Amino acid sequence: MQKTQVIPLRGPDQRRRLANGRTVAPPATDSRPPVEPTPLRPQPEPTNLRQGLASALGFVRKRLTGDYTIDEFGFDKQLTDSLLMPPLRVVYEKWFRVEARGTENLPVDGGALVVSNHSGTLPWDAMMTAIAVHDNTPDNRHLRMLCADLVFQTPLLGELARKTGQTLACTADALRLLSSGELVGVWPEGFKGIGKPFKDRYKLQRFGRGGFVAVALRTGVPIIPVSVVGAEEIYPKTGDLKPLARLLGLPYFPVTPTFPLLGPIGMIPLPSKWYIEFGEPIRTDKHDSADANNLAVVRTRTDQVRDTIQQTLNRLLSQRRGVFRP
Repeated sequence: MQKTQVIPLRGPDQRRRLANGRTVAPPATDSRPPVEPTPLRPQPEPTNLRQGLASALGFVRKRLTGDYTIDEFGFDKQLTDSLLMPPLRVVYEKWFRVEARGTENLPVDGGALVVSNHSGTLPWDAMMTAIAVHDNTPDNRHLRMLCADLVFQTPLLGELARKTGQTLACTADALRLLSSGELVGVWPEGFKGIGKPFKDRYKLQRFGRGGFVAVALRTGVPIIPVSVVGAEEIYPKTGDLKPLARLLGLPYFPVTPTFPLLGPIGMIPLPSKWYIEFGEPIRTDKHDSADANNLAVVRTRTDQVRDTIQQTLNRLLSQRRGVFRP
């Protein structure tokens, strides 16, 4: 009787037996090299269109479910960031080609008073400054503007101003915003600045009574002087239809080379090249809060801010290669 020889196991698939003197070979193995798995195709990066669509859908969902907040001034941050900032950013980047300088002088947190020259017939300079602040601060801070009464007396415009974080240019609202750590924007020239004729471009008008300085002294926040070059040329104001302005309750009714001659088309601003420079902060925390009632101190600080902005405007104009050149 023949013996059956058992070969020790070498693995789960390597048992071999010799039966009747014959070798039982292990199952044949595939000598072909292993096939490498097909790598997964990388997912395409989301396009701007997809991102925009996703953002819009997310915005609509939150509006329908009420998943958004509004502060005590009526500021709707979600509405501002989702619907209003994007088109203004296109104007900022593509039309005016704004070059923002000195943005490192903007505080990362805490309150500050942003004080700028005012020009351009319509307040495009305020909106472009708000974009410059938002896009050049780490946490995308919003500039809370102090606006004239006329803004809030205008239908629809007043409601829109509230929703985008603006408020009335009064001491009480300014103090509340600054005390809560907000960046507050003010344009002391007012209508005299924004509505001045083209022949007076880049000549600062009177800064009022210095109320913005008094507010800064009371709260101890720094004052950030801002100089804007480029806004004077978007609507060269050559005339003023005063009777029509009085009839409409406006501070002026501008006449430019394109408006009212070309109607609504004449309201399209000319694509001048802009520069917005944020100057070094002017500290007020070394003053006593009582200095807010000291006319001499207030006037000195007001003149300091005004002179700083005017000197910066002169320097930027001397360096500018042309009104429309990049």
